[in-house]
Formats: sequence, C-alpha cells, structure tokens
Amino acid sequence: MSLHRSLKTKPAGLNQHRNVLNRAERIEKLKGEDKFEDGATSPIGLPKVGSRKIKLASKKKDTAGEGEDGESTETAAE
Repeated sequence: MSLHRSLKTKPAGLNQHRNVLNRAERIEKLKGEDKFEDGATSPIGLPKVGSRKIKLASKKKDTAGEGEDGESTETAAE
C-alpha cells in the first residue's frame, strides 16, 4: 500500500514554522527576555510565549530606468 502524498515529509517539512513551542524552547525565549532565572523560577506554569513568523520584505529591483548611482540609464549612456 502506498503512502498518501499529504503524509509524505519533505526535507523542508521539518523546518516549517510552528505556532506552539515546547517547554525547553519557551524557557530559552524567556531567558533571552530576562524573564526566567535558573533555580529561582519554576519551569512549571510558564507564561505564554508568542511565536511569530516574521516575513522579511524582499528587496525591490531597481526601478525602471535607474542605475546603481540613482541616475537614469538614458542620461548615463550619453
């Protein structure tokens, strides 16, 4: 019997964004924000930690007619 295509994992499938962090990941994030101290803070009952996926804006290509100097290519050729 074959495996359904939606159940197959891809190499990139393991690196997908997850909304839920496990306890160790939440502790790491809280340590970075100085909200968790080893020994002083209990690892049980941790506060919620937002896991936002940040989408970086792609650089727009040079606008039509402009070169690297900001001059139009028409005047630079003359």
